[in-house]
Amino acid sequence: MIAAEDEAKTVAPARSARATPATPSRPRAGLFARWESVLVLLLVAVCAANTWASPYFLDAQNLLDSTQSFAEKALIALSMALVIIGRDIDLSIASIVALCGTVIGWLATQGVGTPGLLVASIACGTALGMFNGALVARLGLPAIVVTIGTVSLFRGISFIALGDGAYTSFPEGFDALGQGYLLGVVPYELVVLVVLAAAFHVLLHNTRVGRRLYAYGQNPDAARYSGIDVDAHRFWFFTLNGSMAGLAAALLTSRIGAARPNMASGWDLEVIAIVVLGGVGIGGGTGRMSGVILAVFVMGLLTFGLGLRNVPGIMLNIIVGALLVASVALPAILKRIEQSRRGA
Repeated sequence: MIAAEDEAKTVAPARSARATPATPSRPRAGLFARWESVLVLLLVAVCAANTWASPYFLDAQNLLDSTQSFAEKALIALSMALVIIGRDIDLSIASIVALCGTVIGWLATQGVGTPGLLVASIACGTALGMFNGALVARLGLPAIVVTIGTVSLFRGISFIALGDGAYTSFPEGFDALGQGYLLGVVPYELVVLVVLAAAFHVLLHNTRVGRRLYAYGQNPDAARYSGIDVDAHRFWFFTLNGSMAGLAAALLTSRIGAARPNMASGWDLEVIAIVVLGGVGIGGGTGRMSGVILAVFVMGLLTFGLGLRNVPGIMLNIIVGALLVASVALPAILKRIEQSRRGA
């Protein structure tokens, strides 16, 4: 970490680029306020439509249980938001989940217990995230190219290890990670999501690390001149993203009771769609964790409602793609309208 006296030397250009979440510039604050309001309205609309379409949607236990189907993706979305705010992207998270699941399954056959499997999954994801981070931050390779390559690399290793097979034998108590309930009512996965969402919110909006992330996400050159070690931050955010994918892999494997090389297929698109729908600018430097959390529930409850209506998976892919396009286009449209109003 850079000493406090180094931060006092921040040059004027960096200061203009370093709009912190606590004191964002007025245009961006207005844009985010409106976008989060849009997400709230969208969430209300999704709930109303699902309630009209199915009498089972508003059942309290059904709603709690539905969070298990999107909690793993939501966990990765929390760390993916930090990566994207920093002007990077990680397309390999689904393959990391698959490889971590394969490692869990193999270790289970060697007699490793539930705590060891959880630790091993997070450790495997962390190592894979560090591999991505080293190629991007240390060697200066483009993040999109690196992670497209590791998509095939990581999932390919899973296919070599398992082929068309699957690991289905796990130690006693492992199923509780993804299927258990706190006090018999609230899924453990939802508890983990709430705790980590609060932690990521604090990290992004109330710490020096978050302020530096916004700084180099908006202007990396100015951030470097001000003394911020941009490459070190990028490396550790990729590492954190891998750790969250490893955690998600343990929960997913526990929930479905199997580890397959094709598990988590399509998660990369869905996670990025959640993050961008939450208001995180794909160009970096903008976004709030509250928007990402709202987007998690919009996408999750939308998927749950479509599942109640037995909507085919291909329709869900179309909806996710449409939301991704809309979430990229609408903030740009709102920003132009705001700029034209200020100009007038």
